[in-house]
Amino acid sequence: MINFFNEDIVLPQLPFSSIKKWIKTTIVASDLKAGDLSFIFCSDDYLLKINQSYLNHDYFTDIITFNYNLDKLVSGDIFISVDTVRINAVEFKVSEQDEFLRVIIHGILHLLGFDDQTDLETQEMRKRENDAIDFFKSSF
Repeated sequence: MINFFNEDIVLPQLPFSSIKKWIKTTIVASDLKAGDLSFIFCSDDYLLKINQSYLNHDYFTDIITFNYNLDKLVSGDIFISVDTVRINAVEFKVSEQDEFLRVIIHGILHLLGFDDQTDLETQEMRKRENDAIDFFKSSF
């Protein structure tokens, strides 16, 4: 089951029904099955506290993904900072919706085994994000 929650902010206006279908399609294309996925939209401050408490990182970020995968079942909690996503949309000159889509699929890609620790991994991650966003726009 895919759910969208909010903590200390108003839930952004996104086409959540279409996003659920898109996420499931992305997971199934990797020969896996969607399990319990929770997207928690929050503020920078809320996500910073999670980053400090669970990852011992003392910096702002747009997303933190907790992986609870079991065998072929993709499950996790994905925390998204609405503040940072909105700032990044302006900085990268894209719509807020596109930046939210990028961050959402970024979390899913992490759960599918993709990483972005090296330049090469980051390049592959961006390509997959862009392909997924193009697919969303053409299909949903």
